[in-house]
Amino acid sequence: MRSAPAAGLLPLLLWLRLLLGGGAAAQYSSDLCNWKGSGLTHESHKKDVEQVYLRCSEGSIEWMYPTGALIVNLRPNTSPASYKHLTVCIKPFKDSAGANIYLEKTGELKLLVRDGDRSPSKVYCFGYDQGGLFIEATPQQDISRKITGFQYELMNKGIASDLHTVSAPCRPCSDTEVLLAVCTSDFVIRGSIQDVTNQAEEQESIIHVGVNKLYRQKSKVFQLTGESGNWRGQIKTLLECGVKPGDGDFLFTGRMHFGEARLGCAPRFKDFQRMYKEAKDKGLNPCEIGPD
Repeated sequence: MRSAPAAGLLPLLLWLRLLLGGGAAAQYSSDLCNWKGSGLTHESHKKDVEQVYLRCSEGSIEWMYPTGALIVNLRPNTSPASYKHLTVCIKPFKDSAGANIYLEKTGELKLLVRDGDRSPSKVYCFGYDQGGLFIEATPQQDISRKITGFQYELMNKGIASDLHTVSAPCRPCSDTEVLLAVCTSDFVIRGSIQDVTNQAEEQESIIHVGVNKLYRQKSKVFQLTGESGNWRGQIKTLLECGVKPGDGDFLFTGRMHFGEARLGCAPRFKDFQRMYKEAKDKGLNPCEIGPD
């Protein structure tokens, strides 16, 4: 992430003057998670700045025909004392265009997403205490086809680090990490790798999983398919991890991130059975789960 040029501070000061002078409108989302608005209401005052307030841990912003600027205030329904432990991640829509997205703190702008950046599936993360989101429309000859939009998620800093650090999803987990993952993951399944699709452009691999036993899932990623009644689903991981199809069952664990299952710990199932039994015999297993 890099700072915007010094000249980039002047537009912000102008926006702040408008804000303090009453030129900003506060908008509250009807469901407090998602906001959808239009810049066409700014047609008579091009310098308008709107404030948007959202109170969920995940949702989306969709700004059609962007003009002026938006200040997005994320206020999760948790104690303010816990904010310092949060990470904010945003994932721009595939065709998002018409505005630059900045981090703003005490009048200083840092460019987060440049208008026209088409990095596929790119996710941008920052500490909650690093600043708020300031979205500024860029000059356009024709705004009729422009929509600036992104999904957002707020999560614990430790979880965000695991999701976006190459070493975390690639290296084998220790016994302790596996047992904790079984208790805390968004999904836990026993299954086999049916196929792997590599996406070189996005630097990701999609693992096609056949499910033998579903212990837990937060979202309906794994579903019954066809008349056979088999459970199947997809899990994403980094291409760098080099996942390949193979025989045998695994215990797949992981997190949901922007509606997709991301791989966490995935030991062979027979290894999980061993470590679970050893921990249970010593009274050290952090939670109960049927390992067979």
